[in-house]
Amino acid sequence: MTDTLERAALRDVTRSVLADLATEQQVREHMDGDGFDRALWAAMAQVGLLGLAVPEELGGSGAGWTEQSVVHEELGRTLACVPFLATATLAAAALSASTDEARSRWLPGLAAGTTIVTVAAPAAGSGSWYDPPSGVSAESSGPAWRLAGRLRYVLDAAVADLFLVTADAGGTVGLFAVERADVASVEPVATSDRTRRVGHVVLHDSPAVMVGGPEAVLAAHGVGVTMLAAEQTGGAAACLERSVDHVRTRVQFGRPIGSFQAVQHHCANMLLRVESARSAARRAAQELDDPPGPDADPGVVSRLIAGSVCTEAYLACASTNVQLHGGTGFTWEHSAQLHVKRSRGSAVLLGQPAEHRRALRASGKVLVGL
Repeated sequence: MTDTLERAALRDVTRSVLADLATEQQVREHMDGDGFDRALWAAMAQVGLLGLAVPEELGGSGAGWTEQSVVHEELGRTLACVPFLATATLAAAALSASTDEARSRWLPGLAAGTTIVTVAAPAAGSGSWYDPPSGVSAESSGPAWRLAGRLRYVLDAAVADLFLVTADAGGTVGLFAVERADVASVEPVATSDRTRRVGHVVLHDSPAVMVGGPEAVLAAHGVGVTMLAAEQTGGAAACLERSVDHVRTRVQFGRPIGSFQAVQHHCANMLLRVESARSAARRAAQELDDPPGPDADPGVVSRLIAGSVCTEAYLACASTNVQLHGGTGFTWEHSAQLHVKRSRGSAVLLGQPAEHRRALRASGKVLVGL
């Protein structure tokens, strides 16, 4: 899938906003704060980037997930400190598959950037998305619900206004909306990737509104894996570009190190990984908007392939980027370290490559070499 004129324009707008407000220096400044660049978030809302997947009648542009993947790819290049994955992607997908009341109540604020929403679902290590239910139980009291339990490693929990919580509702998985004021506590968690914050969410007899069932949770996960793959592709591409720029100008033994065959092989391998990741990510995004068939979960195969291929591409390119920069690449002050830490955090965020491959085998679509 190549960029149409509209997607190319969207990429230019996104890249322009990020060039002004998400330089490495600005990213590092927000890493040392609460991890949320509010000025950038407001700018993204102003140019309509937060509502790409939200219907026009609810304040968005209704562009679709293919366009949203363009924004994710550019965010992956800069590692901007904004809750885009949590709010504009996971929460938007979950709400889009929820009740009409929930969509009309929360999607307009999400698109405008005034409401930060996150999805509190099982995290890797505590029962993954592939193995529900979560550690939260739901009890009904007439038309109302009460939630109790704890969810670990929730994206952007410290800045969220609304939590979409997966919970065990009498043997089935339900999706519940919990306002910030009704959450018992949010415990910030220190991880190696300070560009993307997570926290533990504790609920104790918290009032909630049921907004959907398992289908909403699965929708959020499916879209999330696909958009994260696009972000990882952007990160891998940034690592390749910075490596190539470095080996062209770094001179040893009287010649640029990029003239040495071993270094060229490393760059060629990175290019192969980036192009493979880009192809897989864009195919998966396209199939979200244009399903390949009448399956109950359209595009699941391409999504699982993208989740596996793009994760491993980013991990490999981030590591090679460090190696090609030599000693400076190992220092915290170098940008290579930011991508190393983001690549490893992203690798366990919505399912590890091995989990994606197990799910792919379980679907009966086993591909040689994956």
